[in-house]
Amino acid sequence: MEGALFEPTLYIVKGMCILDNDGNRILAKYYDKNVLPTAKEQKAFEKNLFNKTHRANAEIIMLEGLTCVYKSNVDLFFYVMGSSHENELILQSVLNALYESVSILLRRNVERRVLFDNLDSVMLAFDEICDGGVILDSDPTSIVSRAALRTEDVPLGEQTVAQILQNIMNM
Repeated sequence: MEGALFEPTLYIVKGMCILDNDGNRILAKYYDKNVLPTAKEQKAFEKNLFNKTHRANAEIIMLEGLTCVYKSNVDLFFYVMGSSHENELILQSVLNALYESVSILLRRNVERRVLFDNLDSVMLAFDEICDGGVILDSDPTSIVSRAALRTEDVPLGEQTVAQILQNIMNM
């Protein structure tokens, strides 16, 4: 099937993940159940991906039939995966949207510890960028405006413990 034309599809992203500087998963979402269907396969892929990219100066790699674009910062590695015939520029725009959204949410302090403190907002940003492999938005400011948790709008009974503690500390 080499050289065959592929039908255009909305399902562009196969997965997105954030790994720490040891290659351990912090946050990951895989959208295609045919690619890496089990958690064990996903973790093995992530470990292999990290080993191939953590010292490289490139921004893109082909691995196990997937096109992977990535970016690192301090102690975090951001990855967006698509099929082998996917447009790398589209994947790169998703990666930039993910990275910039996380950066804005973390107030430009993109580090592992700060990410863990704001994991709920980062998970919402993942969902605002991509749903089931379909890219929804690539503008970081609009992603953050929808993903930022506004505790003043949320009734006390529906707030998370982290939100309540944050409100107490801000008083």
